[in-house]
Amino acid sequence: MNDAVITIEDLGVRYARQSGADNWIIRQLSLTILKGETIGIIGRNGAGKSSLLRVLGRIILPDEGSVHTAPNLRAALLTLQLPFSTDLSCRDNIALNGMLLGMSTAQVKASTPQILDFAELGDMEFERVGTFSSGQRARLALGIAIASLPDVILIDEVLGVGDGVFRKKSEQAIAQLIRSNATVVLVSHNLNTISKLCHRVMWLENGTVKMIDTPEIVLPEYRRQIENKAS
Repeated sequence: MNDAVITIEDLGVRYARQSGADNWIIRQLSLTILKGETIGIIGRNGAGKSSLLRVLGRIILPDEGSVHTAPNLRAALLTLQLPFSTDLSCRDNIALNGMLLGMSTAQVKASTPQILDFAELGDMEFERVGTFSSGQRARLALGIAIASLPDVILIDEVLGVGDGVFRKKSEQAIAQLIRSNATVVLVSHNLNTISKLCHRVMWLENGTVKMIDTPEIVLPEYRRQIENKAS
């Protein structure tokens, strides 16, 4: 775990307000993510966590700074707002998204049964994804991403969907990816999940890095701040 797969330098992301003033969601953020590393991102709502994942997933471009990735890097972004084709069936979406993540036709065909089984959607294989709940879509996306074996998996709160049994299964699947030397960037409000899965934790506050270190160092400080603000 010593090769950089993503290097972020002085990253800035802004959204224009109706008043015309710039609203900086992320500012002057620098980070190096190593091959095989699992890094957790924590912070209060609006801290810039999801925007950072959208930049890493190439959904939006930064307004400042740069993001450098290893050659031919394949990344899968999982959020609760997933870009499925709602008019297509579950099976067709598996094929489409699997190929977008670099799977061959043969790999998609071979992996479809295990994806359906993992997502607990075997009886909805030919149903339109437009009829699925957000939780069902998230389970499907997680199943596809795991089967595609991406170099980097970017997870935005998706591990919190489903019942306790499915959440445990999801954590176990991600843990298996971690053991196989995949790189994982995980946004979650569940600090226990962050503690169990992550090598490092980055705490974002108002779009800047407040602290980055091991879970043992960052999480107690973060919990203290939450408790102080709640009291």
